[in-house]
Amino acid sequence: MLKATLRSFLAHKGRLVLSALAIVLSVAFVAGSLVFSDTVTRTFDRLFASTSADVQVNPKQDSLSETVPTGAVETVPARLARQIRSVDGVAAARIDAAAENVTVVDDRNNSVGPTSGAPTIATNWYVTDRSPVRLTSGHAPRGSGEALLDADTADKKHLRIGDSLTVLAQPGSFTVRIVGIATFRTTNPGAALVFLDTATAQAKLLGATDRATSISVDAAPGVSDAALKRRIARQLGSGYDLKTASEQATSDAADLGSFLDVIKYVMLGFAGIAVLVGIFLIVNTFSMLIAQRTRELGLLRALGADRRQVRRSVLTEAVLLGLAAGIGLALGLIRLMSAFGMNLKSTEMVIGWGTPVAAFAVGVGVTFVAAYLPSRRASRVSPMAALTDAEIAGAGRPLRVRAVAGAVVGVAGVAALAGCAAATKTASASLLLMVGIVLTLLATVIAGPLLVRPVIRVLGGAFPAVFGSVGRLSQRNALRNPRRTGATAAALMVGLALVAGMSVASASMSKSFDEQIDKTLGADFTVQNANFTPFPEEVTDKIRATEGAGLVVRQRFVPLAVRLPDGKRVKTTAAGYEAQLDDVAHITYSQGDSAAALAPGKVAMDAEFAKEHHARVGTVVPVDLPGGRTDRLTVAALTDQGGGDGFGMSGGLFMGMGTLEKFLPDGQDSAVYVNASPGTGADVLRASLEKALDPYPQVQVRDLADYKKLVHDQIAVLLYLVYALVGLAIVIAVLGVVNTLALSVVERTREIGLLRAIGLSRRQLRRMIRLESVVIAVFGAVLGLTLGVVWGLAIHEVLALQGMEALAIPWGTIVAVVVGSVVVGLAAALLPALRASRMNVLAAIAHE
Repeated sequence: MLKATLRSFLAHKGRLVLSALAIVLSVAFVAGSLVFSDTVTRTFDRLFASTSADVQVNPKQDSLSETVPTGAVETVPARLARQIRSVDGVAAARIDAAAENVTVVDDRNNSVGPTSGAPTIATNWYVTDRSPVRLTSGHAPRGSGEALLDADTADKKHLRIGDSLTVLAQPGSFTVRIVGIATFRTTNPGAALVFLDTATAQAKLLGATDRATSISVDAAPGVSDAALKRRIARQLGSGYDLKTASEQATSDAADLGSFLDVIKYVMLGFAGIAVLVGIFLIVNTFSMLIAQRTRELGLLRALGADRRQVRRSVLTEAVLLGLAAGIGLALGLIRLMSAFGMNLKSTEMVIGWGTPVAAFAVGVGVTFVAAYLPSRRASRVSPMAALTDAEIAGAGRPLRVRAVAGAVVGVAGVAALAGCAAATKTASASLLLMVGIVLTLLATVIAGPLLVRPVIRVLGGAFPAVFGSVGRLSQRNALRNPRRTGATAAALMVGLALVAGMSVASASMSKSFDEQIDKTLGADFTVQNANFTPFPEEVTDKIRATEGAGLVVRQRFVPLAVRLPDGKRVKTTAAGYEAQLDDVAHITYSQGDSAAALAPGKVAMDAEFAKEHHARVGTVVPVDLPGGRTDRLTVAALTDQGGGDGFGMSGGLFMGMGTLEKFLPDGQDSAVYVNASPGTGADVLRASLEKALDPYPQVQVRDLADYKKLVHDQIAVLLYLVYALVGLAIVIAVLGVVNTLALSVVERTREIGLLRAIGLSRRQLRRMIRLESVVIAVFGAVLGLTLGVVWGLAIHEVLALQGMEALAIPWGTIVAVVVGSVVVGLAAALLPALRASRMNVLAAIAHE
């Protein structure tokens, strides 16, 4: 049996190519995401381990996690370096003065920073054995007007020694001249680095020469890092956060890991979609291959092979296919890693033992599982039925079993979605939503063959009238085997259900935000950074000095944790505004007003949030602040903004700018709202603002329409990710339709020959196959769109709990999907139709 299996596999290599492509796509994303994650993790582990000081003294860390950047740079006193040098066992102690909240531009006002999301870091220059870079040309910075630039950034931005750079930092902007180029000793993580001398870095980046962002300490020979850490802790007390080299490297790696996890899980999401859709393709392929090999399998049974051996033979072919796909993909990935955009060396490629195991498990496992049902079906065919060429494609359990199973699962799924719509808590609604989506998807897949005959009779009802006998034949071919048609359409259905569901959700979110912006924002213009990070105070000063600028209201943020009357401690972010808030924003209050909310020591809170946590006007709430400080605020106003304060912060907390600056004195403005002065038109003011802010390319001037577009673009990022997933699903679905039609042509070779013999022309034959393909694709689109719209309505109910109550159904997208499915059907039928039309009529009739 093994010999027969291997010969059968090698004798029919071409028939499995399309299935192999589906498996390759599935395995590619699994292996690629794991190899990428392992390689980057190992590379950065080496970087962190080789550059971390023996002991590093950092500002005291607290448990507050910043939901938005504030612009404040946490520092320690620079004098700590002198204290630490006196500790026994210290070989050297150096001041670190670094800032990541900077923007660097060249003399043409173009940003020098990376566009990949990596930071631009300005820091002080000193050389040790652990420096991540080395000076390769020019000289070290020797004063306030000189700087080094990393070689990768210099190459990308075409900069060289002698060029000028402007650094926009928290204390203000300043100009430097490049006097040297520094090259990374290890892998460049993609950041742009600007090095200044220590005094300049302290003054220009931190605002004072008595500050440092950390102190790096080298241990004397024979002194362990742990021992030195204990000695320094005794000297400095408990007001600082001390880490050994290994602890610092672990901490840095953990911060990086959270970023890498996002990438890895997104890629694994692609893998999941590929696996799910690939299963339908492989099930169909093996079902049809087994149907074509009826006589071969019957002969094996007649010669003594039992059912188990036949089943094992088919599954062995599936395993061979999966292994071949997995090995081929692993070899290709090694050469494609540079496409990820980081400066990773091929010599640093890491392929952990788990990667090939996971890749092969997916490739082999998917094929094995998908081929199991067809193999069982084949093993149940009696030898005599097989030898007489009986049709086994339709063998198996009756469709009534599917009807019962689909109904049970479908009712459970609908109940979960109904529970989602009725839920009052976001967490429970989200859980019911996920359960409902999974169950309704399974129900549609299970019951899909039951829907084939009624739906396709409707979809193809006009075929006989429009295309005559060719249209009637194409419709009947699609109806001939409901299981096959259902499985082929299911692959397309999954992708299009995602499109429809996320399109409804995104359209509803966009409409809700539009309504919220119209309701809340009242300023003529909003000035913000492109990436929402804070900007230096000199930008605000420029705005105030702009001709035509009337009222200017600043916005800042502070992370805090508020202790509420119900005993809960909620971490969130509060906003701070100046007293003229009502002139640039429309805030609806259920109690109190802006004057009360912005008074010293007061805070406004969302009414629903306050009710949930038993707070009311007059309630005094303790708050935990950055740096371990605490304070108390009095609730002075309750807002009713329909799901928050319009800025997406939990609890909708905001306060006066004076109160916020007391909590965070070194913060920066996150936005500035500007109204035109009397007699100045909006267009004139915009032109003046853009001219005044030209030296600050990171800052953008937005009106109401721009702000809406910005929100739409943010939502579109998620939608584009879904479209990418769907694109992958559609690629595999097209392969499925091609595979089904190609194998169907082979299966119906004699039938096609007879049709041609009685007068069917080649053109009519091609049209018949194209129409069959189109009706299958449209059937999948109808199922997917119906399912997706139901999901979208359920998602909207979850969004409504967050204040996004507007519902929008993107009919344009739905129409485009239907038209696209027709195109998909036509494209998938090209090769099978061409092959069928080229068959020799006599050879086809004689085919066995």
